[in-house]
Amino acid sequence: MHRCLVSSIPDEGALLTLSEAEAQHALRVLRMKPGARVQLTDGKGALHWGELMDDGRVKVLHPCEGTEPPIQLTLYQGLPKFDKLELIAQKVTELGVTRIVPVRMSRCVVKLSAADGEKRRERLMRICQEAAKQCGRAQLPEVLAPVDYRDALDLMRMEQLCLMAWEEANGMNLSRMHEQYPSAERIGLVIGPEGGISSQEASSAQQAGAQHLTLGPRILRTETAAIAASAVIMNLWGDL
Repeated sequence: MHRCLVSSIPDEGALLTLSEAEAQHALRVLRMKPGARVQLTDGKGALHWGELMDDGRVKVLHPCEGTEPPIQLTLYQGLPKFDKLELIAQKVTELGVTRIVPVRMSRCVVKLSAADGEKRRERLMRICQEAAKQCGRAQLPEVLAPVDYRDALDLMRMEQLCLMAWEEANGMNLSRMHEQYPSAERIGLVIGPEGGISSQEASSAQQAGAQHLTLGPRILRTETAAIAASAVIMNLWGDL
């Protein structure tokens, strides 16, 4: 099923003109014919069926069933090399993450200026957009420009439940955390960069209300940890 991202969705029965890029992809790349069904999303939660007309416009039909998970999951990702961050952004979008916050941490290898950080954010937003279209999400995840750790701590304090995956944590894992907080609906997940999370950062996060947990006895790469932990959280609290 082809999905089209539009700026807004008019009332049922209205005719919608697709953007040049969306129209070209549907008509020239996919060679879709008049009468073909598409899904229309504004990236803000609306998802409708549409019918492609012979002039290239789309007739708006009835709404589709919602695809957003029952929880809001924010990923606080220690800033890794950018190819890894792109992979993480793509996969957690598919899994249903609500917000992605790249975080500058003490052991980050990558150093970005504010201007470069904004360019990277725009690139990540495009990746999330394509991933959302592919998987049928009606809500695009919010993507922040890289933030300093102290600013990330302020955001963590606002979470209903904030979880920090730390290699020095013992005993508490995601299953046990779910047993203690089964009704959490707004969850933060903190993943360190390639170099891991320092003891000072772990302590600061704990003071901000984050819970330390382990992802098992094996040390996972940062991209593996982010994707695997997001999937498990969506399994325990969400809709997987």
